[in-house]
Amino acid sequence: MFMDFREYLQKLDESGKLVHIKKPVSIKFEIPTVMKKLDGKALIFENVRESGIPVVANICSTRELVSIGLGCDQSEIISKMAVAIDNPKEPEMTEGDYQETECNLEKLPILTYYPDDGGPYIASAVIVINDSEHGINSSYHRLMVRGPDEFTARILERHTDEYIKRGNREIAICIGNSIEVLLGSAVSCEINKSELSIANALGETKLVELEGHKVPQSDIVMIAEVTDELGSEGPFLDLTETPDIVRQQRIIKVKKIFMRPDAKFHALLPGGLEHKTLMGMPREPTIFREVSKVCDCRDVLITPGGCSWLHGAVSIRKQNPDDGRKAIEAAFKGHSSMKHVFVVDEDICIHDPHEIEWALATRFQGDRDMIIRQERGSSLDPSSNLETKETTKIGFDLTIPSDKKPEDFKKPKLPMELNVEDYLESLTQGESREE
Repeated sequence: MFMDFREYLQKLDESGKLVHIKKPVSIKFEIPTVMKKLDGKALIFENVRESGIPVVANICSTRELVSIGLGCDQSEIISKMAVAIDNPKEPEMTEGDYQETECNLEKLPILTYYPDDGGPYIASAVIVINDSEHGINSSYHRLMVRGPDEFTARILERHTDEYIKRGNREIAICIGNSIEVLLGSAVSCEINKSELSIANALGETKLVELEGHKVPQSDIVMIAEVTDELGSEGPFLDLTETPDIVRQQRIIKVKKIFMRPDAKFHALLPGGLEHKTLMGMPREPTIFREVSKVCDCRDVLITPGGCSWLHGAVSIRKQNPDDGRKAIEAAFKGHSSMKHVFVVDEDICIHDPHEIEWALATRFQGDRDMIIRQERGSSLDPSSNLETKETTKIGFDLTIPSDKKPEDFKKPKLPMELNVEDYLESLTQGESREE
């Protein structure tokens, strides 16, 4: 069933999961502060002082919210994404209901998040670019406002950059996308595989044509040109909740802005739970796929405490003595930016950090169960060499040692089945009688 951005918001609202902020708020610092304090709750700011356009935030900040958008159980997200990545499906076209509006970025509720930021930023936009040979690419690139019709864009040296170098200079900047498009555009895949086709395999995704561009049915679409001019981009709080450095990046010139009726602006909090979900969750199926090639993988989590990028936890059903070590190597292959990975037995819940730490305390010996290597990692790691991206990667095999008795390493089950509420009730009645 096709569910675009506004239909998803309606579904959240009907289920009581969309918090309405009616108080007048400012796009400079105030909205971001509320977003942070209510992180994990989907929000709509109805009364924005500087703009007539409402701001929507935190809509992908939990796995529960994502599962609602995908129409599946939380436990099915990884498998659903893995199937979509391996079996992309080209989206169909539909008629758009867009109207061209004034080409002035100051009319949009673009947030200034922190005092040290280089300027107002759009962090939620999906940028769509087309190449005659490789097809459509969609991905995230943060955009710092530098004037009424200009951005400085942080464009990594990946597919979008390659498309630009191949002469494709016109792009579409799409804000207010479906959950499928938000997730699909965060997937790292082969250059000939369209992220919008992955989105369509996740759930029906419709495209519209604007100014010759095939774009997802978003609330706001800007048509822009990538120039050869460079400008300073940053500082900006990144996924690690530490400031990214200032770089010279490409300047983008906005040519036209289109909006749907009653458009809403999706804002993404840098370093917030939504940022972490959209970055980390698409890496879980790729890790799952690689680990499954070498052993029986049961579950994968890119952990929020590890910035949803640098740390991962993998649950396996251990069948061979070296399965833990093989899982470590495979996990790093599935997500090359990962810095530390923790491999556990299936009795450990990887969604509970206390259980992972317990496995580390009781099943692990550093001289035996650790793999250490020095290699290229993530530019998001502030402790790495930011020029070469060299970092130390460590894999922790927290599985039960194969030469030990498994029962000696497991917590016993409670000896009885009972309802603890029965005991609390009798305690309350006893206290009442004494009074």
